[in-house]
Amino acid sequence: MKRAGEDREKANKEFQTVVADQRATQKLLAASLNILKGFYEKAALVQKTQATKQLSGQAPPPGFKSYEKNEKSGGVMGMMQGIIDDAKALEAEAIRAEEDSQKDYEEFVKESNISIDAKTKQIISLSDAKAKAEGEKVEAETEHEAVMGELETLSNENADLHKSCDFTLKNFELRQTARGDEIEALKQALATFSGASFSAFLQKL
Repeated sequence: MKRAGEDREKANKEFQTVVADQRATQKLLAASLNILKGFYEKAALVQKTQATKQLSGQAPPPGFKSYEKNEKSGGVMGMMQGIIDDAKALEAEAIRAEEDSQKDYEEFVKESNISIDAKTKQIISLSDAKAKAEGEKVEAETEHEAVMGELETLSNENADLHKSCDFTLKNFELRQTARGDEIEALKQALATFSGASFSAFLQKL
């Protein structure tokens, strides 16, 4: 749009120059044509007056020819009039071209503004979607960190339980034997306290 505006401004300046030149040409040639018309009309009037006097019986002064239309005057003035007409036609053509260029530029600007509005709305929509997605990502990352922390805690607890279970399994028989011995010792102690003979107690040992 910036480039189109610059081109339009440049074209308008050229148009102004062309129209100004053609109007100046028309004005100058029209003034010159009026001067020539006045000159040739005076000359024709003088010749006509001389011819009238000649017809009335007076002899024409020596050196004067009979009145005839000046062919050169018509040719020069006709050429000048043709140049004036060409200048007018060129001016009219430049005006039409300028109007068409201005309409095209305005249509381009209108379509560009519509396109810009659509793109702006699309950008806003995409920005909203991006912001929402980033928010969801942050939330998911936070939840992931919480889950990973919980998993780490459970993993540590699991390791502790495994150690405890391994210890229990490894020492089960030893503890079982010790427990059996403790029970047997308690039984013997009870038997002793119950009146059993000491000799029987020694035999069992």
